[in-house]
Amino acid sequence: MSPESAIAGLVADRLARRGAGDPPLVLGLCGAQGSGKSTVAARLAARFGGSAVLSLDDLYRTWAERQRLAREVHPLFATRGVPGTHDVALGVRTLAAIARGEAVPLPRFDKAIDDRAPMDSWPMAPDRCALVIFEGWCVGARPQAEEALAAPCNRLEAEEDGQGIWRRHANTALAEDYPALFDRLDMLVLMTPPDWPTVLRWRTQQEEALRRVRGDGQGVMDAAMLARFVSHYERLTRHIWSEMPARADLCLRLDEERNLIL
Repeated sequence: MSPESAIAGLVADRLARRGAGDPPLVLGLCGAQGSGKSTVAARLAARFGGSAVLSLDDLYRTWAERQRLAREVHPLFATRGVPGTHDVALGVRTLAAIARGEAVPLPRFDKAIDDRAPMDSWPMAPDRCALVIFEGWCVGARPQAEEALAAPCNRLEAEEDGQGIWRRHANTALAEDYPALFDRLDMLVLMTPPDWPTVLRWRTQQEEALRRVRGDGQGVMDAAMLARFVSHYERLTRHIWSEMPARADLCLRLDEERNLIL
């Protein structure tokens, strides 16, 4: 059984319980970088007509906004990724409009330029869609306890966030801002890899595929840049793996080839 087949069974059951006038079902799909969330989301949308796919990655703040955060809060906020670098209000507005049955533009972020794509290029959500698939690496995440933030979890934090300003600010944003977005989820699915090194391997595969398309440059990272980039995500990813399984509607364990472990 494929990951999307396992999820589709649960989605079909939930959709069957909804009345004709009910708002769309909002599925939260959480998974580490490179785990295949976008592929699974696209396949689910193909299975269920009238679906909209929204990615947390497409809600990143603009380059200028993240530069301001880097100046005013901590330099690490120049890099997109952790809570605090997303435009939560944009996500809330988008999901609210979809819930009202509107054919709303779905935000898009252009990673090649590290900035939001022009609004006239955003696709439209289907009018009166039945299913919203909201996918992202920390969709549905909850904050860590304060004491868990004391010690750095990797070299990036030890060398560039020694006082914990960056990780504490991100954790506070997750606690205070993101519930307005994540509370809109009707169900939550978590996809987990075998271990943390697998995340870097998967993300490296993605970058290699991007390099084949774009060549070097054009926003493509080399091995050292990629390892540092992924380190931004390690703390919260590990926390998600330990905290989310107890409350997710479905947990899918993947092998190194992204196949479902039954």
